[in-house]
Amino acid sequence: QVQLVESGGGLVQPGGSLRLSCAASRITFSNYDMSWYRQAPGKERELVASINSVGTTNYVDSGRGRLTISRDNAKNTVYLQMNSLKPEDTAVYYCNARRWALNFWGQGTQVTVSS
Repeated sequence: QVQLVESGGGLVQPGGSLRLSCAASRITFSNYDMSWYRQAPGKERELVASINSVGTTNYVDSGRGRLTISRDNAKNTVYLQMNSLKPEDTAVYYCNARRWALNFWGQGTQVTVSS
């Protein structure tokens, strides 16, 4: 079975930084487009950042300049570096892997930005 295991969430003060990790197994990782989504209570799921199989990246407007998505194919891992965090970044963050019609999700990791 496909597994996406996320880590790195937690509580951070405004202006602080976190790095989320998502380790994939039982897929040919380099063939997949990888993304991070987030969902806050009462809000729709939102695409935060993506990186495709050849390394092209995209970001939500509110995260541009503060977020960086990257991948290490040798480690089967995708990262989301989050800097200058704001309270409105508080959400459950989900890792997603997609290839053609295949679509897999991680379990989610909580990020809370609060003083």
